[in-house]
Amino acid sequence: MISNLKHKGALKGFKRTPQRLSILEHLDGNTSHPSAEEIYRVVARKNPSMSFATVYNTLNTLVQAGAVRELTIDPDRKRYDPDTSAHHHLICLDCKKVVDIPGNIPVEVPRSAVRDFDVLGNHIEFYGVCGPCGKQKT
Repeated sequence: MISNLKHKGALKGFKRTPQRLSILEHLDGNTSHPSAEEIYRVVARKNPSMSFATVYNTLNTLVQAGAVRELTIDPDRKRYDPDTSAHHHLICLDCKKVVDIPGNIPVEVPRSAVRDFDVLGNHIEFYGVCGPCGKQKT
């Protein structure tokens, strides 16, 4: 979890500047799967000198370190998930809200499809319309 990264040496060479710590604090326990733009809007309020490039570069560093997952579930923008445990996602097609689905969902992949692959894992995306969006349509 992100909180471990702030206090322990989990990210060697990761300079803990006030801007980067602000990004880590925003991500810690965050389940909204925010985009870089959303993170920037929040952390720039506390750190007016924060640049979007700092947010984007910090997120890339966290992804490379395995501390954050980069999600490509939204065709309009990348989203970031500080929960790196095995889980899946449910996405509202209207408002783009993303909900975690914990646990492993066993999927049988046909042998003919994997041939010379060694399947190491999966990530399943479910799509639907959340309750508030469904109510707006009625």
